Amino acid sequence: MALTEIHVAVAVICREDRVLIARRPDHVHQGGLLEFPGGKVEPGETVQQALVREIQEETGLQVPVTSLKPVIGIRHDYGDKRVFLDVWRTDAAMGDAEGREGQPVKWLAVGELRDDEFPAANRPIIRALKLPSWLAITGEYRTPANILDQCQEGIRMTRPELVILRAPKLNADEYQSVARDLVMQGRDQGVEVMLHGAVDQLVRVPDAAGVHLPWREAREFQHRPVPETKWLGVSCHNQAEIIHAEALGADYITLGPVLPTPSHPGAPAMGWESFRRLVAVATVPVYALGGLTAEDSGAAMSRGAQGVAGISLWWPRL
Repeated sequence: MALTEIHVAVAVICREDRVLIARRPDHVHQGGLLEFPGGKVEPGETVQQALVREIQEETGLQVPVTSLKPVIGIRHDYGDKRVFLDVWRTDAAMGDAEGREGQPVKWLAVGELRDDEFPAANRPIIRALKLPSWLAITGEYRTPANILDQCQEGIRMTRPELVILRAPKLNADEYQSVARDLVMQGRDQGVEVMLHGAVDQLVRVPDAAGVHLPWREAREFQHRPVPETKWLGVSCHNQAEIIHAEALGADYITLGPVLPTPSHPGAPAMGWESFRRLVAVATVPVYALGGLTAEDSGAAMSRGAQGVAGISLWWPRL
């Protein structure tokens, strides 16, 4: 017999760079683990109405419904039950939080959230909170030294949190040299650097934040090819590729091209509606990619994305 899917509204309540977390009672499903406040969406309720009600009942906090913003939707099969976690965020909760149903509650910094202390379905929520709202990808360059100069200018102008070093014209030695220098410079500026391409590059530049796999690389793996302590990103273009990336344990994916892009002339663009449908079935944070500007961030997020990724968002022209 097919299991009925339970629609659960989940609240990420933020205050001064901290998130409100509760501990599940020992006698319930997944008892003893930490969780984000929330509960079942009742018949006739919108998810926003359910969140306002559940937050007040569980914590005593008052939440303006207009302050709720979508974070991610996650479908998860526990074996004995299937759930759809409909996750929304608010930074405007009013009052003092308390566990009104006897559950302990506390405010934790995002960096303190650990996968093994939450139900398995919560991992993508933690990823979405730790990942930035946009990804910076390096673009055209003349020389290896020129890449570093352009990165420094882009960092100074736009302050990205996460940079993907994509430089396919460099040979392996040149790429490793640039990556090491950029990782070192980024450390001083609060910028993490992701490698792009083959997984073994992470062995040569172990201080990088992780690796982003083009689809041609990702399709060769059946299991997560990098440690859990490193970010793993995958470039995807359709639902089959998304499913494979999720099976690898990807922390996020890029999805596109959404719009026509000069870097891939002639490549068919999926458009915003197809993008929205694909995001709806993804269970990891998704970045919109292809022909986008910083002004498209709102359009991407309104369709369930983590944000946007690209070159033109930050890369200085030659």
